[in-house]
Amino acid sequence: MDLDTLCHADFARLGEAVTDWEQMTKNLADLKKDAEDNLNAKSLKARWAGVNAAVSREFITRTAAEFADAHTQADSIAKILRDTHDELVGYRARLNDVIARAHRQSLTVSDTGDGTFTVVANTRPDWASDPSGRTGAADQTVVDAFREEIQGILTKATRSDTSAAQVLRLLVDQAEYGFSDASYADRDEAAKAVAAAEELAKTAKDPSGMTLEDIAAFTKTMGRYQDDPLFAEQFAKRLGAKGTLQFWTEMAYTHAGARNADLETMKDLQTKLGLTLATASFSDSDAMREWKKDLIAERNTNFRASGSPLPVGALGAQVISSLLREGRFDTEFLDDYRKQLFKADKAAGDSNTNDLWVKGYDTVDLVFGDGDGRDPLEGLFAGLSRNPEAAVHAFASSSDLDHLLATVKYTDRAEPLGQALESAVTGVARDDIGVIAPPHSAAQVEIMNNIMHAVAVPGADRDLVKKMGDSLGTMAAAYMPEISQRIAGKGSDAIFLTDSAAPDGLKRVEDVIRFLSAVAEDPSGRAGIILGETIYTSSLIEAHLTDPTLFDGSSDRVLENIGKNAGILEGIAAHSVADSEVRAAVAGEKEYNDALKEKGEFAKSWTAIGLAGVKLPERLGGEIMGSVIGGGVGAIVGGVVDRVIEGQKLDGTRDEALYHSAGDLYDARDSATQQTLWAAEEVIDHYKLDLPRDGTSALIREAVTDGWEASSEALSSTRERPRG
Repeated sequence: MDLDTLCHADFARLGEAVTDWEQMTKNLADLKKDAEDNLNAKSLKARWAGVNAAVSREFITRTAAEFADAHTQADSIAKILRDTHDELVGYRARLNDVIARAHRQSLTVSDTGDGTFTVVANTRPDWASDPSGRTGAADQTVVDAFREEIQGILTKATRSDTSAAQVLRLLVDQAEYGFSDASYADRDEAAKAVAAAEELAKTAKDPSGMTLEDIAAFTKTMGRYQDDPLFAEQFAKRLGAKGTLQFWTEMAYTHAGARNADLETMKDLQTKLGLTLATASFSDSDAMREWKKDLIAERNTNFRASGSPLPVGALGAQVISSLLREGRFDTEFLDDYRKQLFKADKAAGDSNTNDLWVKGYDTVDLVFGDGDGRDPLEGLFAGLSRNPEAAVHAFASSSDLDHLLATVKYTDRAEPLGQALESAVTGVARDDIGVIAPPHSAAQVEIMNNIMHAVAVPGADRDLVKKMGDSLGTMAAAYMPEISQRIAGKGSDAIFLTDSAAPDGLKRVEDVIRFLSAVAEDPSGRAGIILGETIYTSSLIEAHLTDPTLFDGSSDRVLENIGKNAGILEGIAAHSVADSEVRAAVAGEKEYNDALKEKGEFAKSWTAIGLAGVKLPERLGGEIMGSVIGGGVGAIVGGVVDRVIEGQKLDGTRDEALYHSAGDLYDARDSATQQTLWAAEEVIDHYKLDLPRDGTSALIREAVTDGWEASSEALSSTRERPRG
């Protein structure tokens, strides 16, 4: 910055800009609040149907989010401008003060252009007559001191001005359309993030000398800024797409076989690096769009560590996917990358995918503590599991879905694939507890329908259930409303409530029954079915008994239908387990108990499944389970889940499979009846409803028994069962 520019700067216009941005921030805060409290809140509570359930609701949610981002961006800009304005005004005052002090000591400060200046002593006649010459020497020291002080002020002012310009440009470039959610308290905070990114990128370009202590410090800094959009973009951009992949290749090779504390250090680095790149992927600046394009273009490149004696290293796709395992990556990026991987994987055929990705890469180990990263689809699925929108896009093609499910038999990708499918059909990202579960879109229901068919079709590979039972059970739980409507048949929507955009999207009742039957044979799968049915049944009873206007008929009629449905669903699960135990003579008792407890704790964080306006629970532990229809419904679900976990455990073992099976079958029927009765009793007590307890109990008991008997008939009509 030139001396005269700062010395004579008029910051009035900058001050006006600050005032304007601060006023805009206040206005946007009001709009943000209105969008959240009125627009989006009302949208979430509304009972949308048809296209509106998927299109209008999503549009409103996105619009509300844009108002929030607009406020965040405006607030950051206002704070950066205010901070910069105040700093520059302060530097101007300090500069003029220094120049005034210099003038009082007979020194002249002059701007010489291009950021240079001079400090010289004024010529005085009496200096020439001084015989000692000491005055001249002392004056030079003073001149140098003033020059250094002025240079320091100009350097700081220049840094303030240029860094503010840099971070403001980066902020604006973050989003091609809409606004950035990057938030900063002042210019210095944003500038520090950018500087830290530049320093880490410089280190990562030449990692050969990094010790484990250096890596720990590197990771600590990255962890501090991993969610910072400017830091993440600057790091990725400075390192470059190829440099990013080479850095991780070097780290994985150099520290292969790490153990104990060293292993934890490398796992932490991998996590923080992945989270940082996930943040960077959301930037729409020209530089980051090129970075993402270049990264995908490197998918077939052979990446070798500098010290490796082997000619074959790791495929770019293997390196990329090993970094997708943590964090939520941008949907468009995941879409583009996924298309390329799916195309290659599909071309290899169902049974040859291991040969495509794993064979010949025996030395590749890109994941610390969790697999080896040789199958890039595993990392991709992990990435999709944290981005439901991208997951829906990934599995929308039934052809792609069928291929991927068929590969489960020949690969180790079942668990991450199951988690990605959960994300796709539920709309809830992996480990994302505490958010509102969105209503199922038509696209999601179609994917679920295709999954059900793949599992249910005669001759289906049983590895799907053996390897993905936990995920399939969770998916079954989430789709209890659609499952219940399909089993009950047309016209049942007034009783089996749902906010699904396609409540009748599960096309074949045979597929639904066979799917439930197959999944029930897995302990975790069965636990999901039981708990999902429990939550849905309890919520339905609570909703209908507290709001009789939901169904134009008697409460007895409602309870009969709900009770019978509970009997059918739990009956299918129990009969299927009984049938499989007769065949295999295996009790599976402890495994189911453990799965029920483990999944039960997680089930408390599920939605009250499928009801319009249902929110994820606000508290765990069997207390309030969130508000359901009309506000306030949902108070009894948690307690019912607790009772299921503690009261429906199998106990004791039998030597003969048939006797053990029959005994458990009756126990399961009684449990289904009991949990339905509990739900009704607790609703009556909690809301002090004027309903006959004995008559209600008798009605529910008969309805569940009818459903139980119907479940056996339904199974017999849809699949082969053992005799005797």
